Amino acid sequence: MRKQFFFPVLIVSLIVLSCQPSSKKQKAECCLPSGTSSRFLGSEEARNDKPGDVDPDTLNDMVLIPGGVFDMGAREKQFSKPDEFPVHKVRVDSFYMDQHPVTNAQFREFVEATGYVTTAGKKPDWEELKKQLPPGTPKPPDSVLVAASLVFESPGQKVSLNNYQSWWKWEEGADWRHPKGPDSSIEGMDNHPVVHVSWYDAKAYAEWTGKRLPTEAEWEYAARGGNNGYIYPWGNELVSPEKANFWQGEFPYTNLTEDGHKLAAPVGSFQANGFGLYDMAGNVWEWTSDWYHANYYKTLSKQGVAENPQGPGTSYDPMEPGVQKKTMRGGSFLCNDSYCAGYRASARMKSSPDSGMMHLGFRCVRDVE
Repeated sequence: MRKQFFFPVLIVSLIVLSCQPSSKKQKAECCLPSGTSSRFLGSEEARNDKPGDVDPDTLNDMVLIPGGVFDMGAREKQFSKPDEFPVHKVRVDSFYMDQHPVTNAQFREFVEATGYVTTAGKKPDWEELKKQLPPGTPKPPDSVLVAASLVFESPGQKVSLNNYQSWWKWEEGADWRHPKGPDSSIEGMDNHPVVHVSWYDAKAYAEWTGKRLPTEAEWEYAARGGNNGYIYPWGNELVSPEKANFWQGEFPYTNLTEDGHKLAAPVGSFQANGFGLYDMAGNVWEWTSDWYHANYYKTLSKQGVAENPQGPGTSYDPMEPGVQKKTMRGGSFLCNDSYCAGYRASARMKSSPDSGMMHLGFRCVRDVE
């Protein structure tokens, strides 16, 4: 069997970009490095659970999501991006979905049972890495080619939102057990979403549990909670500290933490949506199974009603056409209306599958047999 190598393309990209005039930099993606691999740099009524009322033992269950037809894509233009259009009809079969993102405790069980090492825990091999990069790309310093992941660090002052290097730090020793770096730990955080996991890590966990990652269509359908007209998982009211874990204040330097959480919150800290799913908005971005393609919705819109779409066969991002990317959903604790509004049900984000960051996790789904 051919050995697979998963390497940090992003850190090389960060180095290359840092040498370019700032006027030529493209606008940064929503709270993320621009999408290149972060390894271098039948519904019920909405539940009335209140934040903090959730018994962690009940959150290990999966929720049956009844199949149906819905309008996929953005309804509003205020915060949406071109890749959220056009709205198109999609049918999904019934499926089970994790009630909340995979937690540190759950991921630990997987690692201890299998000895799995995440992407962030592996030192990159330059000979393999450069095969994924444009010819002539200079080798990064040895200090960069280390087992590491991207950690958010506030610049403490107002900076250009076009320069994500102002708030992302390539931190040696950062991984799912050490979310803020080697001197940090997840002690007492068993019920927090696991982060610093790449798409490959998420897929490996899902397969170990007999599950899989959701498609984009399944994720968005589930996020709307059974109401096709909802902009957010809770309805059409604007986001507030009572509804989700997001950034309050001026990103990336002033976080008012009105929701009580500076970083990721314990799963189930906010009210569930109409399907009984927690954290479908904010907290951490979630991997899906789909490749990202900027024009994917245009293709689906020509099918009438797209039946259980599995994503495009290839990836394409016009901002970085040479980088293969997977799609993420849900937004994170770094999103706010002035910068990304990623907690809308239709919001899309993308990054290379070896990406791992401190605001990126996942949840799983399972087919109905």
